[in-house]
Amino acid sequence: MPIETRVREAGTDLLEAAGRLGAEVLAVPVRPGPAAPPTAVADALPCTLDELLALHRAKGEAGEIVSTSARIGDKPRELLLYGVGEGSPAELRRAGAALARRGRGRTALVAQAPDAAPAGLAAFAEGALLGAYTFKIGTAPGRAALATLALTGDDPGALRDAAERGTRIAGAAALARDLANTPSGEKDPSWLAGRAEEIGAEAGLTVRVRGEKELAEGGFGGLLAVGSGSARPPRLIEMSYPGAGGGRHVVLVGKGITFDTGGLSLKPNEGMKTMKTDMAGGGVVMAVMSALRDLGVRDRVTGLVAAAENMPSGSAMRPGDVITHYGGTTSEVLNTDAEGRLVLADALAYADAELDPDVVVDVATLTGAAKVALGLRHGALFARDDDLAGALAEAGAAAGEPVWRLPLVEDYRKAIESDVADVANIERRGFGGGSIMAALFLREFTGGRPWAHLDIAGPGRSTSDDGELTKGATGYGARLLLAWLTGAAAS
Repeated sequence: MPIETRVREAGTDLLEAAGRLGAEVLAVPVRPGPAAPPTAVADALPCTLDELLALHRAKGEAGEIVSTSARIGDKPRELLLYGVGEGSPAELRRAGAALARRGRGRTALVAQAPDAAPAGLAAFAEGALLGAYTFKIGTAPGRAALATLALTGDDPGALRDAAERGTRIAGAAALARDLANTPSGEKDPSWLAGRAEEIGAEAGLTVRVRGEKELAEGGFGGLLAVGSGSARPPRLIEMSYPGAGGGRHVVLVGKGITFDTGGLSLKPNEGMKTMKTDMAGGGVVMAVMSALRDLGVRDRVTGLVAAAENMPSGSAMRPGDVITHYGGTTSEVLNTDAEGRLVLADALAYADAELDPDVVVDVATLTGAAKVALGLRHGALFARDDDLAGALAEAGAAAGEPVWRLPLVEDYRKAIESDVADVANIERRGFGGGSIMAALFLREFTGGRPWAHLDIAGPGRSTSDDGELTKGATGYGARLLLAWLTGAAAS
């Protein structure tokens, strides 16, 4: 659902902007240490700002908000003192999200922007927009989202640029959230392909969708096997962006399992409740593709989404089946709940054989093992190339979507050997390391090209609102990949 809140620049004068916009709420930033608010705000308070903060035991930490009432300008207004910590981009995202949530039900909130570099201002705007995100089918929330967050400061041009960039990045992340949060009763591979075509038409992309017949003719055995148990057949979605010129050819590959029952290796009921978001990686790829033109990305980018529904039925793939993937590599299915790697294998092999990319990055909610290892905030990063791994890690840190690099342990490769195929889809020797084994499986289909794998099973979903995250799908990976593709991490 589109974010309803708008972040905009409102000039240099806090009170003038409040009067012009009819705002009943004003906000000023505070950091740890002595606080110095605008004179008009200070004069309206019954005590000093430091005394007020001390009364509420506030320290200026990111996300803190102290509310008071004061006659500021021509009428009584609510005054919010919002903490920004030391002003890092991560702290400013948290501050922006807290401010947007506090403004729910209001038409306009005028805030003095934090004193920050352009990247920090954009992070603040991005956090406010993502904090305002909601997804609800049915009755709307009791309080509508804040309509406008108007920012004032000494440099209106910088505020305009920050609001614009924050809006574009947050819009992509929100799209990824929307796609993943949509219930699977509505969201099948065909629906996902239809959304890709709509996105392509809006964003200047070329979109090609391969249906079941074309997948069979092309030898996409992984997609066909995973989708064989469902009445709703698989799709391979290909989205192409020509680039602004002079860049690499980057291929992004996303796991698009629109619902995952585990197949015949059936999950328990509790394990299925979040499986509408098992296509989060594919949603991230589609969201990233949607923003490339507006962000002026130089690289030529192709997005591949391998979409299928993993269901149990009389026609479903069975443990012990052998799949022939695109290009001829075979895999033995030892567990039908390790299906994401089977569809990704087809897409990776196709990218290597047909698209001639300079670099390939795949993103997937792939393994519970990655979640166990790294929790709910860090994605697992695997990469063949050290420079690529470093660039993605830097981009993740800048975007607020951190990753931790895990090893591609060569000694573990023998654990996915198969007696009857080229490779097995899970390890069979009791080594453990499930996320590593999945990455080693995927590596078999990358043709030796520079390649990285992002396992987002942990951070792809959130159990509560926290900072710029909202309960449900987080869109994790969209901001990271856009920071990498735009070079924002290096700016």
